[in-house]
Amino acid sequence: MKVIYSKFDKKLISTLPLVKFEGKIVVVVSENEAARAVDFLLSQPILGVDTETRPSFTKGNQHMVSLLQVATHDVCFLFRLNYLGISPQIKRLIEDTTVPKIGLSWHDDILQLKRRGDFTPGYFVDLQKHVGEIGVEDLSLQKLFANFFGMRISKNQQLSNWEIDILNDKQKVYAATDAWACIVLYEELMRLESTKDYQLIKTAEPVESKQSDKA
Repeated sequence: MKVIYSKFDKKLISTLPLVKFEGKIVVVVSENEAARAVDFLLSQPILGVDTETRPSFTKGNQHMVSLLQVATHDVCFLFRLNYLGISPQIKRLIEDTTVPKIGLSWHDDILQLKRRGDFTPGYFVDLQKHVGEIGVEDLSLQKLFANFFGMRISKNQQLSNWEIDILNDKQKVYAATDAWACIVLYEELMRLESTKDYQLIKTAEPVESKQSDKA
């Protein structure tokens, strides 16, 4: 039986083993590449999605979303929106109503994507709306993954320049991991809801303190 916590102690995360996406990563910068990628993605049973935006360190200055990453279990496409915008192929993907696309805080991502171009959102599932069904109160991807799997997702590249001419390998893996992790979390959440094979520990105090008490 899996033990999960209503709130996971952030201080514990740095002690956990690192997890990252191990599959194929494909960077998409042209409409022809996007067409092939979207054809493939819409043939899949489930997708994980996320976005990245170049950080701004000047008050009042906000960049538009730079990257849309869409993953299956073993391949992730990085659509560079600073080159593509909401092109016809990107629009076809995000307006699709047949394939579930799992994201986190996806309402915010949709608002950012709409700054690039108008579209009608298709079939999206927001993890933040579902984790509470089994009593989990955390909302961040890093805390959720640590809680459900006891592994750490690195956030080291979060504030890197997502509009750089060529994404580096660390950026690619970071972006792909976030999208892929949404699928893994959703499938585990659905499994636990179905089997009830978990014990929820309500934590008013940090998890670390409870573990120390048991030691």
